Amino acid sequence: MGEFGEGATTLTLVPRSPLDLIPSMARDLDRLELRLEDSVKTQDPFLTEVASHLIRAGGKRVRPGFVIASAAISQADPAPAEDDVITGGVAVELVHLGSLYHDDVMDEAQVRRNVASVNAKWGNLRAILAGDFLLARASELAASLGTEVAGLLAATIGRLCEGQVRELQDTGNPDRTETSYTDSIEGKTASLLATSCRIGGLVAGLDRPTIDTLTEFGRFYGLAFQVVDDILDIVATDEHLGKPSGNDLHEGIYTLPVIRALKSDCGPQLLELLGATVSDSTVRSALQLVRTSGGVEEALDVANDYVKQASASLESLPPTTATAALQVATDHLIDRARIPLGDR
Repeated sequence: MGEFGEGATTLTLVPRSPLDLIPSMARDLDRLELRLEDSVKTQDPFLTEVASHLIRAGGKRVRPGFVIASAAISQADPAPAEDDVITGGVAVELVHLGSLYHDDVMDEAQVRRNVASVNAKWGNLRAILAGDFLLARASELAASLGTEVAGLLAATIGRLCEGQVRELQDTGNPDRTETSYTDSIEGKTASLLATSCRIGGLVAGLDRPTIDTLTEFGRFYGLAFQVVDDILDIVATDEHLGKPSGNDLHEGIYTLPVIRALKSDCGPQLLELLGATVSDSTVRSALQLVRTSGGVEEALDVANDYVKQASASLESLPPTTATAALQVATDHLIDRARIPLGDR
């Protein structure tokens, strides 16, 4: 029997979304939650349990929210999302979840979203296969939406892999460049957020200039999102993150705050720590150095520049409720980082 009980159907409530400015968003995300659960049901109860593990752990559902908001971008009075829009949202969320299953295997993570990671609970082999299963289900759903959506999602899965490979190539490399870092997050994060917006526009039948603008918005949002996420790994608590803080440093992944810290006056001391045997003690000391180096604040400035570019993309879109919701979500990004920064 699994953590939730065999055959359990109780769902974790989705946290309030910044996109709730759209009146139907909460109900649409509730519909999506049920569709997510249904999408991973199989004749094998064990596979169903493993595949639904992180679904039931909850999440903000940012990517499907962007599908729904993008589809409504031209609507003066947003209506509940069409079934095909929900299908697109389920597909992108399954890709995201599948990538998390694989990431946790590579990172040997023990916790994800405040519950045991799939690999910690059932082992690496089952986690890899379950991640593959989620990607397969996502591809099946995308195919039901037409060849362009199917091809787009397949290409995006490839971009995710490319971004992750770029990161792995620089693991443990204190000379990692900002260009290498940006190339990595373009693939592993920004590509799926851009695709989420594009799928919303495609399924809703929007004109090509609007679809392209939404895609550009999603890309800049995704870049800012990942920089903020990397800042939070430095400054936030385990409880705030839902997983151990400082995990990137533990794994030898040097993100933008660390790259900037290595160029600061603290750089030589930080480099010495990073070259030592990795332990909880050295990671704590390295985190403290990064926090005091100015690297976090400089990374936040970079995230803010991406936010400004995302906001600029929205200026050419219709002045609708959905556009306003995307702007609120964008503004919320920087607030995510500033809350733990204020606690230091």
